[in-house]
Amino acid sequence: MSTIAWSWTYFWTVWFFVIYSDNLTKVSMFLNTLTPKFYVALTGTSSLISGLILIFEWWYFRKYGTSFIEQVSVSHLRPLLGGVDNSSPTNSNTSNGDADSNRQSVSECKVWRNPLNLFRGAEYNRYMWVTGREPLTYYDMNLSAQDHQTFFTCDSDHLRPADAIMQKAWRERNPQARISAAHQSLELEELHGCVCATASILLAEEEATTIVEAEKLFKQALKAGEGCYRRSQQLQHHGAQYEAQHRRDTNVLVYIKRRLAMCSRKLGRTREAVKMLRDLMKEFPLLSMFNIHENLLESLLELQNYADVQAVLAKYDDISLPKSATICYTAALLKARAVSDKFSPEAASRRGLSTAEMNAVEAIHRAVEFNPHVPKYLLEMKSLILPPEHILKRGDSEAIAYAFFHLQHWKRVEGALNLLHCTWEGTFRMIPYPLEKGHLFYPYPICTETADRELLPMFHEVSVYPKKELPFFILFTAGLCSFTAMLALLTHQFPELMGVFAKAFLSTLFAPLNFIMEKVESILPSSLWHQLTRI
Repeated sequence: MSTIAWSWTYFWTVWFFVIYSDNLTKVSMFLNTLTPKFYVALTGTSSLISGLILIFEWWYFRKYGTSFIEQVSVSHLRPLLGGVDNSSPTNSNTSNGDADSNRQSVSECKVWRNPLNLFRGAEYNRYMWVTGREPLTYYDMNLSAQDHQTFFTCDSDHLRPADAIMQKAWRERNPQARISAAHQSLELEELHGCVCATASILLAEEEATTIVEAEKLFKQALKAGEGCYRRSQQLQHHGAQYEAQHRRDTNVLVYIKRRLAMCSRKLGRTREAVKMLRDLMKEFPLLSMFNIHENLLESLLELQNYADVQAVLAKYDDISLPKSATICYTAALLKARAVSDKFSPEAASRRGLSTAEMNAVEAIHRAVEFNPHVPKYLLEMKSLILPPEHILKRGDSEAIAYAFFHLQHWKRVEGALNLLHCTWEGTFRMIPYPLEKGHLFYPYPICTETADRELLPMFHEVSVYPKKELPFFILFTAGLCSFTAMLALLTHQFPELMGVFAKAFLSTLFAPLNFIMEKVESILPSSLWHQLTRI
C-alpha cells in the first residue's frame, strides 16, 4: 500500500509540473496585459472582504468570547484531521463531589464576612493615618453595619436603656457618634453595676488604637457576655422574645471569643489562640457559618503543625460544605510541601511527574480554578493591600484576604512558590472556554468584577478573570484588513507604480517554480516532455 501511495504521489507531482509548464506562458502573457485599473479593483475588493470578515469576527467574539474561525477549526476541522476535542469535561475529571455543585443553584455573588478581618481602630485607621488612604469602602462598611445590627441587636432591646442606645449606635454612620453612644451606654450600665457587652465590642473595634487595648476591652466584654448568655439560656424556651435574646447573646459571645483568639494570634500567643478556637468550635459546633475553622487553619500553619492542618481540612473540605480559597489553597500547600523541596521543572520534563508531584499539581490546578486571582499575589506579581471586611468568594477580594495572611506560610515551605509558579497557568488550558462549563467546580461567575469594585478601594486595580484577550484570528484579520486597505489606497493614488510592484512581486513569487521547471526540462528528454504536455 505504501508503494502504491508513493507512486500516485509521484505521478500527481509530475502532472502538476506538466500542467504548470504548459500554462506558464499563458500566465506570463496574462500578467503583462493587466492594466492599473485591475490592480485598483483587486486591492479594493480584497480590502472590503477582509474588513467584512473583521467586523463579523469582532461581533462573534464580543457575543461568544471566541473567534468564529477558531471555533470552526477546533470543532470541525480538528476531528477530521484526527485531533481530540478537550473542551467537554468528562465525568472522571469531576472529583471530590464537586460535580454535585454544578446542579445546585449557587448564589454567584453572595458576599461573606471576612473570617480574618482586621480591627478598625488598631489596624485600618492606623493605615489611614499613615498613608492618607481609605482602606475600606462605604459599601463594605455598610455591610458591616448590617451585620452588627443582625448579630448584636434584637426586638427586645428597647426594654433596657443601654441596649436601646446601642441599637441606635450600630445604625450610626459617623464613627465618632458610634463611639460616643457606646460610652454613653457603658456609663448607663455602670450605674446599675454591670457592663454592656456590645458597647465594649464597639469600643474595642473602633476606638482602641492597639491590639493590647482591644484585647483588654474584649476581656471586659467577655465577662458581661457570659453573664447575659447564661441568663438567656435559662429562659430561651419561654417564648419567641427570649429565643431571640438567646440567639443574640450567643452571637455576641461567639464574636467576643473569636476576636480574643485573634488578638492572641496577633500578639504572638499562637498556641493560646489555637486552644481558644478549638474550644469555641467544640462549644458551638453548629455555627459553621462564621468559618471559625479558617482562623484555626491559619494559626496551625503558623505553628507549622501540618498534621493538625490536614485533620481540619479532612473535616471541612467536604462535598456538602462550601469551598473557599483558604480550604483549596491550604490543601494545595500541603500536597506541594511533600514534593516542592526537590521539584525541578527540567527534571520533571525529562522523566515525567511522579505520583506525588501529579497530586500536588492537580491540587494547585483545583485551587486556581476555584480562585484564579490568588497566584499573582502569592508570587508577588501584584501588590497586596489591606483585606476588606467582606469578601466575594472566588473574587479578587477573597484572593487579597487569603494572600495577606497566608503568603508567609507559602514562603516558609521550601520550593512551594516555585512549584506554584511552574504549574498554575496550566489550569487555564484545562478549563473549557467560554466559561459556561466548569471543570472541577461550577462555572466561574461573571459578576465578580462588579462586586469586587464595590468592596475594594479605588486605588487598587481590581483583578479580572477571565480577561478576554483577542484571539489570533481577530488580530490576523485586523492586520490583513489594514494591509489591504493601505494597498488599495496606494494603488488608487499610484496605479502605474503599484502595477510594477505587483508584477515584480508575482515574478519573485513564481521564481522558484520557474527554476524547478527549467531543471526538469533540462533533465527529461524533449520528446517525452512533448508527449506529457499533449496528454
